[in-house]
Amino acid sequence: MIDIIPPLHLSDESLNKLFSYRLSRIREVMRLKQVSVLILTSPVSLRYAVNFDEYQLFQSHIPTCYLFLSLEGPTQLHGATWRNFPNVTHYQSSDFLTPFDGGLDLSTNTQHLISHLQAFSQQLNEPIESVGLERMSPLISQRLTDKAIQVYDAEPIIEQAKLIKCELEIDCLKHSIQVAQYGMQLMYQALRPGITENQLWSIMHQVNAAHGGDWIEGNMLASGPRTNPWLQEASHRIIEKGDMVAFDTDMIGPLGYIADISRSWVCGGGKGNQAQRDAYRHAYDEVHHNMQLIKPGISFRELSEQAFIRKTEYRDNRYVCAFHGAGLSDEYPKIYYQEDWARSGYDGLVQENMVLCVESYSGIKGGSVGVKLEEMVRVTSKGITPLTDFPFEDELLNDSYLT
Repeated sequence: MIDIIPPLHLSDESLNKLFSYRLSRIREVMRLKQVSVLILTSPVSLRYAVNFDEYQLFQSHIPTCYLFLSLEGPTQLHGATWRNFPNVTHYQSSDFLTPFDGGLDLSTNTQHLISHLQAFSQQLNEPIESVGLERMSPLISQRLTDKAIQVYDAEPIIEQAKLIKCELEIDCLKHSIQVAQYGMQLMYQALRPGITENQLWSIMHQVNAAHGGDWIEGNMLASGPRTNPWLQEASHRIIEKGDMVAFDTDMIGPLGYIADISRSWVCGGGKGNQAQRDAYRHAYDEVHHNMQLIKPGISFRELSEQAFIRKTEYRDNRYVCAFHGAGLSDEYPKIYYQEDWARSGYDGLVQENMVLCVESYSGIKGGSVGVKLEEMVRVTSKGITPLTDFPFEDELLNDSYLT
């Protein structure tokens, strides 16, 4: 039986402040972009807007529910249980806009949605001139365009809104991190020769579920030669003494906030072998160098340019980014390495009260050892405050073991 750490107690007043802040952030960006109404389908966006928490993984690939969110005025939730979601003014049935729900020809149901949107416009007492759509059928865009309504992508609006965290969001993030780190502690205690990767990783799932968490984005745990290359999910492989074990929590925890932490351990402890120590030191140095670069006003490009200079042997197997945002999930921005900047990089500015994850994967291409480390930090007026504090492996960092 998993013990429960004390839950985060938020009063009704605090919860109302949290939900009102998030809704106000969305409307602030809508006003900036001059968008009248958003139609949201992503479970993360719905959680951010109205704390929607029903069947979220199902919603992520079969978006049965959706939200009409006006710039000023009512919100209307379609398809969800008629219950007291915060800041929802009206509830309606869904028009079933996926092939699973509505069949292979969605033209009739699309017209039903347009009719509901026109009725929603009457509640606003003004015509809807622009609509932001989030990952919806192109049929809807076509119908709106036919009615001379400007169509925008809602996703950038939501990502910009989520960028700046209020103090209550930081409290929620800290609590999810506390739960994840408790799970990590139990994993550390359970790590022994003979346990499988799946058995070890299941501890994190149990801890998250026991604390009312939502889900885990992947099963990102690998051992021994499966740590290189990275992004191999947990398997039935039996972990052996001396194996490197690396993982990334990617845990969507209580109240929907993420704990995105990576650590790497040697099964059985000890100083490990030379390849393990070298990779661990490289990853550790990268994360801590890059953490110290973060401050308000620095650009994404500057962070990429000033990032830790990785040793040549570790460059080919680099992680997908050096930094990324975090909140209810992985969020904008994603800040790329210089090697990937020309193809994928985009610029912007780091701002106070953003939350960033600082990443490293270090493994030689073709090698049998990989190390994954990751920390979460809050951007402050003077730099950063670390949000994660799970210890690193001192024996792997002892310089006397390094060549």
